[in-house]
Amino acid sequence: MKILFCGDVVARSGRDVIKKYIPYLKKTWGIDCVIANGENMQHGCGLSAKTCEELMQVGVDVITTGNHVWDNKEMLSFIEMNHCVIRPINFADTVPGRGFALFQTCIGDVLVINVMGQIFITPVLDNPFPILSNFLKSYKIGSDKLKAIVIDFHGEATSEKIAMAYYLDGQVSLVVGTHTHVPTADARILPNGTAFLSDAGMCGDYSSIIGASIETLSCRYLKKIPMKKSLEPPSGEGTLCGVYIETDDETGLSKVIHPIRLGKVLATTWPQSLPMALL
Repeated sequence: MKILFCGDVVARSGRDVIKKYIPYLKKTWGIDCVIANGENMQHGCGLSAKTCEELMQVGVDVITTGNHVWDNKEMLSFIEMNHCVIRPINFADTVPGRGFALFQTCIGDVLVINVMGQIFITPVLDNPFPILSNFLKSYKIGSDKLKAIVIDFHGEATSEKIAMAYYLDGQVSLVVGTHTHVPTADARILPNGTAFLSDAGMCGDYSSIIGASIETLSCRYLKKIPMKKSLEPPSGEGTLCGVYIETDDETGLSKVIHPIRLGKVLATTWPQSLPMALL
């Protein structure tokens, strides 16, 4: 199975680069499932029904979120209606929506689970380690129709993400981090077959400070001016950042992992075994 995970989609430039590349990559690479973290899709902070539908119309199958999932109150009702848009599983059970999505492909099912870390991030949710351990008792990759399990670990601390990857090694296909908007260089397959990347990076304009305009954040860091409103996102050309994996259909474990960077600012990279990714 071929799976593409796209990092945090930020504002219009992020949505535009998804629309530019995803239909092309899905067709030419034969991707079975596309997952994207969409919690910053709406003007850089939060998401909406409209922005979710915008991504799904071009081939994104599951949208994950994180600490900004409730910035737009519309999501409290929309997430209840659309089970392919999920929130971190370690929110309280009283919170709307679900922490997982089971996406069906012609090969089999992909289970996508969203979870949020506890270190340097608010709100502080329940401990993700026992929650995922208990949840996964009901799911085993490589059995019946379940061909892959993908974990979006939305967190600030790389140590916490790495710890989770080793904790779940051999139980899931991929553990990939989101939230920092900076792609890391540690893509690898762990000893028991789980693919891992500390952070997938951002889909958006990299001529920015993690998706916010340089001018806006310069006020915060140089002049120490408190910023209560959303940080203004830039509107330049976006870069698609994420990770591509191939799994074994018998075991559900990963055989290939490769970071994806397609766009203007960062160095371009994609699996050389696949067709040229540039349009």
